[in-house]
Amino acid sequence: MKGVHGGRSATTGALCVLAASVLWGTTGTAATFAPAVGPLAIGAVAMGLGGLLQAIAATGPISRSASRLRARRGTVLLGAVSVAVYPLAFYSSMHLAGVAVGTVVSIGTAPLASALIERVVDRRGLTRRWMVAASLGLLGTVLLCVAEATRSSGGTRGSSLGGTLLGIALGLVAAGTYALYSWAAHRLITRDIPSRAAMGAVFGLGGVLLVPVLLVTGGPLVDSWTNAAVGTYMALVPMFAGYLLFGWGLAHVPASTATTLSLLEPAVAAVLAVLVVGERLPAAGWAGVALVVLCLAVLTLPTGAGGRPSRRGPRRAAGEPLPGAAVRDDREHPAGVAGARPGPGGR
Repeated sequence: MKGVHGGRSATTGALCVLAASVLWGTTGTAATFAPAVGPLAIGAVAMGLGGLLQAIAATGPISRSASRLRARRGTVLLGAVSVAVYPLAFYSSMHLAGVAVGTVVSIGTAPLASALIERVVDRRGLTRRWMVAASLGLLGTVLLCVAEATRSSGGTRGSSLGGTLLGIALGLVAAGTYALYSWAAHRLITRDIPSRAAMGAVFGLGGVLLVPVLLVTGGPLVDSWTNAAVGTYMALVPMFAGYLLFGWGLAHVPASTATTLSLLEPAVAAVLAVLVVGERLPAAGWAGVALVVLCLAVLTLPTGAGGRPSRRGPRRAAGEPLPGAAVRDDREHPAGVAGARPGPGGR
């Protein structure tokens, strides 16, 4: 029975992460409706307000877990600083190096950074299944971004070499901080802290750190109703609702699996750019979308019934589902999610 429940738990977690990735994939299209708002302001309003909303919504769980959060304040602080740095680096990377390069560096290399963290800190090996899926996903993301770069190079001004290199460097920072806050939240959840408390603490503190940036750069957000609507949407839907789903998923899958599943984000962004913004995606781009979908299928399709995973954390390999994670979370989450498996968690 435990093996069956563990499979359902991992599937539920994967679906939550995929749903979050779909919401995140709408941010690029949404930002096109507010071109006057700079990347720092977009990142600060999205992650800052979204994080504060998570903390407010999780006030009860946070207060009940205060002693355990204080005992792991180093992990909380690491996650919060990473939450604050990530959106600033991510949106600035796309602004300087272009959406194509910024996306492939920031999102495409995050699973590798996450697996490296789990390998070094948690002593987890890399499963063959994860390596195959990550390779497919990274190749698909590269194809997507090469296709977009080829499409956009005809007629638009090119970025300076210095700006492109700085954008690539910021993309690597974004990938590293994304992997770090994902790992930090997952670690809190698997150390008997309810997912909403873990997510609320990490993202709430990260939101507090982003408030000064928002105050300095957020003027254009109130210049028009359209800009304000874009900022509100970014905070409420992709960041608040998206990271709530991501947190539930993290209770059931390791951070390396979650970051690999989030490779769906650039695929969704590319499709929305075609359907909503009116851009055209070359054949290589559609091939990239197909490879990303194949990557997700490799990760989410259930494995054979044999080989029950060990309950000892350090022996699990990166990319394998975490059986029975966050089993104390039942009371902290909506019944619809908790019904699938005890303890949907937060990331």
